[in-house]
Parts: sequence; structure tokens; C-alpha cells
Amino acid sequence: MRDYTELEEFSRARQEPRGCHGYDHTERVIQLSEGIGIEYNADMAVLVPAAILHDIGRPNADHASHSAVQARNILMEKVWDLAIIDGIVHAIEVHSFSAGGEALTLEARILSDADKLDAMGAIGAYRAAQYAVEKGRPIEDFIDHFHEKLLKLKDMLYTDKAKEMAAKRHEFMLSYLEQIGKELKGLI
Repeated sequence: MRDYTELEEFSRARQEPRGCHGYDHTERVIQLSEGIGIEYNADMAVLVPAAILHDIGRPNADHASHSAVQARNILMEKVWDLAIIDGIVHAIEVHSFSAGGEALTLEARILSDADKLDAMGAIGAYRAAQYAVEKGRPIEDFIDHFHEKLLKLKDMLYTDKAKEMAAKRHEFMLSYLEQIGKELKGLI
């Protein structure tokens, strides 16, 4: 297995250590990508670097495109195989909820799924709260974010493994929203 220490250091240097899109998010996406990737016999030489570099273009609005360009540049400098670079760049370009684009490869699908899974469940609720605080948004906007994005994610997944994982995370978010709704109304 290839040593990705240099890529991890590059990625870590371009992201906040913590926060809704900090390097801790990247570490979870790497872990999820590896777990799903092994199950589907994905090309880990494409998938793991794509997961490591998927958010290096933040805080740009179109972070997926910016991340893909930066990834291509760094990998070209390191003289990686062009076919592997193209696979990594494609996965990064189409991983984002907001960027859209069709994931045409298994590795792109897995990265997209891993990134979306990290926005769901208890971690997703935590990250949504972080985002609201970082942006100075009120609790109503925090709750709206679930309906505008997070509750839609389970229907955007590609792999059966991710869909299975998402089911429990989705149920947690519904339960959480029910609870917070009751608390905001003073019912409990």
C-alpha cells in the first residue's frame, strides 16, 4: 500500500483542524471511503488520495472544482500516473452535494457516499450545529438545514453499503428533529 503521509500533510495544511469542514471531517471521510471501498474492491490508489484531498479547495464556494484543480496540480508535481490522477480528480469534482455532476466511477461514487454519510446522523447534527455557529445563524436556520439538505442525502447515495449505513443515520436525524421541535415549543 502506498504511503499517503505527504498528501495528508498537504491536505491538513489547507484545512482547519476542526470545524464543520475541518480536517477531522476529512479523516472520517477517509475512514468511510476505505471501509466501503474494501467491500466493493475499489481502486484504493484512486479512492484514498481522493478522500484525502476532497476538501482542500475550501472555503471557495465551488470547493469541489477548486479541490480538483489543486489535487491535479500537486499530483502532477509528484509525477503520479496520469490515469490515476484523472480518477482522483473526477472523484473530487463530483463528490459535493452542491456541485452536482454524475459520479461515473466506483471510486467517485464511494467518495460521494462517504462525504454524504459524514453529513448524516449524530455527526451530521453536530456538524450542522458547528456550521450554524460558524456562520452566526439562528436555531431556525440550523433546523432548516436538515430539511434543505441533510434529510435528502439518503436518496442521493450510490452504494448499497452506504444506503444501509444511511438508514440508521437518517432515522436518528428524524428523531432529533422531533425532539428539538418539542423542546422549542416547550412541550417537554
